[in-house]
Amino acid sequence: MKLLIIEDEKALSDSIVSYLSHEEYLCEQAFTYAEALEKTGAYEYDCILLDLMLPGGSGLDILRTIKRGNPAAGVVIISAKDSIDDKVEGLKIGADDYLAKPFHLPELGMRIFALLRRKCFSAGNVISTGPVSIDLLRRSVAVGDRSLELTKSEYDLLLFLVENRRRVVSKSAVAEHLSGDVADMMDDFNFVYAHVKNLKAKLASAGATGCIKTYYGVGYKWDIE
Repeated sequence: MKLLIIEDEKALSDSIVSYLSHEEYLCEQAFTYAEALEKTGAYEYDCILLDLMLPGGSGLDILRTIKRGNPAAGVVIISAKDSIDDKVEGLKIGADDYLAKPFHLPELGMRIFALLRRKCFSAGNVISTGPVSIDLLRRSVAVGDRSLELTKSEYDLLLFLVENRRRVVSKSAVAEHLSGDVADMMDDFNFVYAHVKNLKAKLASAGATGCIKTYYGVGYKWDIE
């Protein structure tokens, strides 16, 4: 899962990134209004953590821009501006949650987990799709009663495909999801091909064949319900 932390206090932003990276999220940072607009306009994120007070502009204006472009985007406001007016305005615009500073990082982690579970996976901790089951809390995958040992990238790829199972996801979207904005600097999609190939092989070895359909020259689709 890919997150964007929009927070001008570098020490706080870095501590959030350190904690969430250990929770196996892919994290990117923006420290100013301009950086936040650039990143949210160019890339998609599973969750955005948004401070309201930023150099160069208002976090509420960023929230409005995000929601105009992608109404379904998951946003958690993290701000010392804990007045009821700010909270109500943010929720009216479309924020999913509001956490006032200072906060405990484990609480932030659970707020993010709850948001992603609700938005992407119908509020359940275990996702079942065909013979494959994914336990979001344990970050474990099984085919029937057989457990699969997946790398972090393979697990993230599986979740991304299942989350988007009703549409074909492009190779560039997979690359961005797995590697963040550094995907723009890559010359080819060889690492995407490798992860897809390895995930297909592990699923097939456990008896789940035909789960991932390749649309050559386009991308991939999770092909079972």
